Parts: sequence; C-alpha cells; structure tokens
Amino acid sequence: MRKMKGVQMRKLERTADLIEKTLREAFDPQELEVSDVSEAHRGHSGFQEGGESHFEVRITAAHFSGMSRISQHRAIHAALGRDCIDRIHALALTVRGA
Repeated sequence: MRKMKGVQMRKLERTADLIEKTLREAFDPQELEVSDVSEAHRGHSGFQEGGESHFEVRITAAHFSGMSRISQHRAIHAALGRDCIDRIHALALTVRGA
C-alpha cells in the first residue's frame, strides 16, 4: 500500500489477474486461461483504451461436472462478484467439468 495525501491507496490489480486469482481460489481448476481480448474489439461497443474490457476464460474444474451450462456460468459470475463483473464489458466463457 502507498499513502496519498494521508489516505492509504492499494495498487490497482489488473482485471485479468483478479479474474484468474478469484477463479483459482473458488474452483481449484485443472486448467485455467484468462485472455484480455479487448484490442480485437476496438471500435465496438464497450471498448476502452488500454484494454481490460473484453475477456475470454477457458476453465476446467471438477466443480463444473454434471452442471448445466447456465449453472456453470452463474457459478463463475457469482464467484467473480459484482465488483469484478462491473469492471468489464464482455466475458466469454468456455467451461468444462473434470
């Protein structure tokens, strides 16, 4: 942490790192790949300079075995939480049970 005018400020975490850390802790995946694909959406709705608006996640975890696709996606969104989801425009998910 660093101080800024008497207030402690935490270094901002990259969104891709936050997504990866959160999903690792929540699901203990065998495979996890988080990609910032924002640049591919330049000129489209939701694009922001500097990236961190569009992400692709590929995850394989035992937790998802036997779950419907919508249940898998809901579990991921719940794990990431409103604060993380509000930071991004698009999240493409490829989910597999182990």
